[in-house]
Amino acid sequence: MKAQDKHFKLINSATGYVIYYHTLSSELEKDRMKEELEKVKAQVAVKYNIFIETIFWQEIKDDAPADALTS
Repeated sequence: MKAQDKHFKLINSATGYVIYYHTLSSELEKDRMKEELEKVKAQVAVKYNIFIETIFWQEIKDDAPADALTS
């Protein structure tokens, strides 16, 4: 993994479980990054047969404590 990559996790808000991890290049513009994450979110919803509204994505920060990611 490159240091400049941004790492994200997709979470099922109904269960609180992480259901997917995804990495994007930090070179992408913010709008393009959001667009890509929304595409991945839709694909994950179809794959796991859950409503897209119950999935949200969250960036994983290397310097954040593990419990800070769930709040």
